[in-house]
Amino acid sequence: MLDLGRLRAIDALARHGTVHAAAAALHCTPSAVSQQLAKLEREAGTVLCHKDGRGLRLSDAGRLLAEHAALVLAAADTAAAALDAYRGEVAGEVTVACFATACRGLLPPALSALTSAYPRLRPRVIETNPYEALRDLDRGRVDVAVIDDWREVRLHLPAGVSSTVLGEDTADLVVPAGHPLATAGPGPLDRAAHERWIASPEGTICHDWLIRALPGLRPAYLVGEFETQQALVAAGLGVALLPRLARLTTAPGTVVVPVDPVPTRRVSVTWRTPNYTRPAVKAVITAITQAWSTRTTARTGQDHVDLARSVALLS
Repeated sequence: MLDLGRLRAIDALARHGTVHAAAAALHCTPSAVSQQLAKLEREAGTVLCHKDGRGLRLSDAGRLLAEHAALVLAAADTAAAALDAYRGEVAGEVTVACFATACRGLLPPALSALTSAYPRLRPRVIETNPYEALRDLDRGRVDVAVIDDWREVRLHLPAGVSSTVLGEDTADLVVPAGHPLATAGPGPLDRAAHERWIASPEGTICHDWLIRALPGLRPAYLVGEFETQQALVAAGLGVALLPRLARLTTAPGTVVVPVDPVPTRRVSVTWRTPNYTRPAVKAVITAITQAWSTRTTARTGQDHVDLARSVALLS
């Protein structure tokens, strides 16, 4: 009988290519992965890996076993989820990966409701960008991921991952008070192409979208936190495109300028498909969905306030 833990080691090596990457996915040391693979070879009675420089590569037999290991592990995950569903208890640990603004705008009410309703539930949160969140979801490091993508920069879900779209988050141009665009009214984004820009760092999906929207743009400031971006705008240092989920309030010294056509990003909650039968995972997804619905209702009121301020400036 092949050990399930050792099958996870060869599956991780096949998925991620190196022992170090497999170890990261399994939350253990590279040495532990190598030991598991050596024991698996003895159990299988054949060579599963060859040395490749300082690393390992799978033999033909190793690739064959890895293909079957993936099926066995998927079945084991499905069986564990089915048992959780049978017990019907919302309990245990659920890890959520989430991009920064959703961590601030969605998770606090969702987690508060969950911990109040289910004392035996242990939610964990990892703040990360959508690229990393999907990678961690695929590797089994997280159970649920809240991600965002843009129409021009769509994310592709890994096999075995499901999702539901929470809704769309609109973005606005934010400029310093007194800036010429502050009283210009709605207009295309490219009219700000030659401004000094404050943007998200390279490698983030918001940065990727902005560079596609304004080809050749070289932002002067690359800042991870949208709140900091807004503070830099208020100081008169440049302009920024801020999603409304990130902009909970309009900072003094800034003016919101609607963009036409309106830039929107899609916000989704994703999970590994077999795990949806786990009551704990299902409860987390439901709480996040409800938090989005509540937030959308509250945001509508803030949008009316911003519109009124813009109209007043144009008057």
